[in-house]
Amino acid sequence: MTAKILLLVLFFAITIAVGVVSRKKATDVGSFVLGGRNVGPWMTAFAYGTTYFSAVVFVGYAGQFGWGYGISATWIGLGNALIGSLLAWAVMGRRTRIMTKHYESATMPDFFGKRYDSKVLKIAASVLVFVFLIPYSASVYKGLSGLFSTAFELDFTYCVIGMAVLTAIYVILGGYVATAINDFIQGIVMLAGIVAIVIAVLNGQGGFFEAINKLSQFTSQARPDLAGPYTSFFGPDPVNLLGVLVLTSMGAWGLPQMVHKFYSIKNEKAIKTGMLISTLFAMIIAGGSYFMGAFGRLYYTVPENGKIAFDEIVPAMLGSALPDILIEVVVILVLSASMSTLSSLVITSSSSITLDLLKGFIFKEMSQKKQMILIRSLCGFFILLSVIIALVPNNLITTLMSISWGALAGSFLGPFLYGLFWKGTTKAGVWAGFITGVGITVANVILGYVAPQSALPPPNAGAIAILASLIVVPLVSLVTPKLDREHVEHAFSCYDEKIPVSHKAILREDAE
Repeated sequence: MTAKILLLVLFFAITIAVGVVSRKKATDVGSFVLGGRNVGPWMTAFAYGTTYFSAVVFVGYAGQFGWGYGISATWIGLGNALIGSLLAWAVMGRRTRIMTKHYESATMPDFFGKRYDSKVLKIAASVLVFVFLIPYSASVYKGLSGLFSTAFELDFTYCVIGMAVLTAIYVILGGYVATAINDFIQGIVMLAGIVAIVIAVLNGQGGFFEAINKLSQFTSQARPDLAGPYTSFFGPDPVNLLGVLVLTSMGAWGLPQMVHKFYSIKNEKAIKTGMLISTLFAMIIAGGSYFMGAFGRLYYTVPENGKIAFDEIVPAMLGSALPDILIEVVVILVLSASMSTLSSLVITSSSSITLDLLKGFIFKEMSQKKQMILIRSLCGFFILLSVIIALVPNNLITTLMSISWGALAGSFLGPFLYGLFWKGTTKAGVWAGFITGVGITVANVILGYVAPQSALPPPNAGAIAILASLIVVPLVSLVTPKLDREHVEHAFSCYDEKIPVSHKAILREDAE
């Protein structure tokens, strides 16, 4: 216990020190929210990866879907790497950086407001960001604190509050720069930790082949005809597996805290290098987490009442398989992953409300100093609301995250992606995307309370909302009034600026 506490104190000290040192660089809104748009490839890639994966994936998703799908759950991690990281960087990285710089947009709602010439869209988007990032933040606190309470035998409530205080200190002090530096440090811890954990979990069952053999002995009620369902290629439930893969992979394309990382890219080299690094990072972290979770059946004992506590599967298997020294590594790993995600959520939400709702709408004039005070105050308020939801019993980690990702990515993916590439996207198309994403997600939540048997699993509902966004936005845009031609041409003129080559081919800094 003494070693655990010393390691934890060291981690806390480094995290807070980074926040204190970075405070000098967070003197205005641009530096606090975007790091001055001057963040290099390694830090950008690690910021993307560590924001992507947290205790939600490591504890919640790996536990529940590793249990449900077995080895085939690893496909989710591979999808996160190839679709959620590699393809996202390749398709969106450069264009996002160019057009958001063209509009001087610091947030996704501000981009919507300027790209589609609508203050109402901007306000609506900012409200959606604040509301639906809270359950995601709560799910991170829940997963993180659950593991902490197991490792340190502390009350769950105190763990949640302690994590919230630490997040508040370094984010409010240092902003995006502190977050990026801590993300880099924490990403290295995550990479080393997940490799050690996977090896320990397999060794705890006699090695890879013996663990696979033991897992193959289990049968599935969903597929009683399938021999070794949890070691099969697509598992016992490929349809629902696909739903989780779509939600967690395509969802990253439409989440403001993920897309935000592209706003701050330094130059063309940073895009190419960052794309490779973030893909490898996702392959190891996500692939390793889901692969590890597949062996939960070998460690977790189902209670006599038959009710499986999915959020307890990973803590239980780690407590059985890992020696004390590795448990310390796991605690720091999950803490690292979660702190990175939480800091990004806090900055994204608070900056959106301040810059997109309060500034210019509630307060007609707002100085840089007042904006900074409001952003930092809202950081604290956002953290407080997240903690309150995290403390509500019976809220599954995967459910909270699925609601958040389904609503936000379902609302924003279509309008943002088409806004970068297609001149024909209309205001009505954007509104249709917003309504579709929120409507499908919220309707499924309500149905879950009214008629639970008729409701879709939350990840599937989120996946449908995301795919629907890609279909609804262009269909509605084709039959609704177009935006002013001059406004649209101005939006896309940023890609044709010569620097001295076409701006769509390279970022400005590499041409100078």
